[in-house]
Amino acid sequence: MTILYGIKNCDTVKKARKWLDTNNVTYHFHDLRGDGLDNELLTSFVEKSDWQIMLNKRSTTYKNLPDEIKNNLTEQVLFDTVLTHPTLLKRPLLMTDNALHIGFKAEQYQELF
Repeated sequence: MTILYGIKNCDTVKKARKWLDTNNVTYHFHDLRGDGLDNELLTSFVEKSDWQIMLNKRSTTYKNLPDEIKNNLTEQVLFDTVLTHPTLLKRPLLMTDNALHIGFKAEQYQELF
């Protein structure tokens, strides 16, 4: 099953959803704010990717984090902080065939589907 993880009002997520719909790709949308982000789901993301790729350091949420968190980004601190602030994850996250794809590029989605 293909699952698109994101936040419904994120412009990049909207583009990804539009591309999937236009290309008749069946998927389930999981809103990280509305549907939630828990330990199990975040663990599955971390097992399939790297924090350096998943962490959105350009986000307003990241910029507003206290310096003590930004200067101490151990894996546990990242994990706990992302659970509290799911907008720290780059979006969208697309899970296909047990692989995690981060971000949206039409060319990448074309290759996948």
